[in-house]
Amino acid sequence: MIKLVVTDLDGTFLNNQGSFNNELFNEVHEEMQKKGITFVACTGKQCERVEKLFGNHGKGIWILGDSAARIKKDGKVVKEFSIDRTLVLRAIEEIQGFDPQMTIIVCASDAAYVHSSISDDMYNVVKGSYEQVIKVDSFSEIESDFIKITVFDTEGRSTMLRKHVEQTLNGQIYIVDSEARWLDITALHTHKGETVKKLQDMLGVTAEETMSFGDGENDVELMTIAKYSFAVSNACENTKKAASFITKSNEENGVLITIQKMMDLQ
Repeated sequence: MIKLVVTDLDGTFLNNQGSFNNELFNEVHEEMQKKGITFVACTGKQCERVEKLFGNHGKGIWILGDSAARIKKDGKVVKEFSIDRTLVLRAIEEIQGFDPQMTIIVCASDAAYVHSSISDDMYNVVKGSYEQVIKVDSFSEIESDFIKITVFDTEGRSTMLRKHVEQTLNGQIYIVDSEARWLDITALHTHKGETVKKLQDMLGVTAEETMSFGDGENDVELMTIAKYSFAVSNACENTKKAASFITKSNEENGVLITIQKMMDLQ
């Protein structure tokens, strides 16, 4: 019996306009609550951005945000997984050495930080995933605990950048090029799969009672923590290979329709 549903957001639960079918979600989520099934949004987006995205529809859902480095529920931080300050500053040096024009987003426990020189266009890109954004002249000014680093590269060189950073910090951090233009760095062993395992332990739910959905490279781990793992049809090949099943695309409400069908079966 399914007790936990975990889904990535961008490219999986959300359509290509970054939204979702509110009416269908309300219908499915209400039925999930009646059956005692917990809904989890697991995403690179900032938790507060996810809260705004769901608005009044988000009551009772768990958010594993900031690339699963933070756990929130109903506005309260349940757990955070910080990354060593020295490693963060060293990683920033390596990124800037690769290309100083890349957009670096340093996520801390209180906000996401960007350099004050960021262009308006890039700032708007950042605001698409981060609700609370602060500009600083230097990332060393940040006093809050570091949670993760995200890099956005308009030229799509995230794989090259990952290999560059790994030459110095491999084995000390978790780094993934989730898409061609996006790269995430978190504390070692902090990623979607491990954080979901921690939530499963907290809720007393097993992998056999879990259903998961994803599309990107950073969702491969989500396919390993659930017996019922689904890649949406628009997913990357590695995620499709790791998944037990393929479902409809993010443009076809694949996640919600699949949850609905699975609930009907049980």
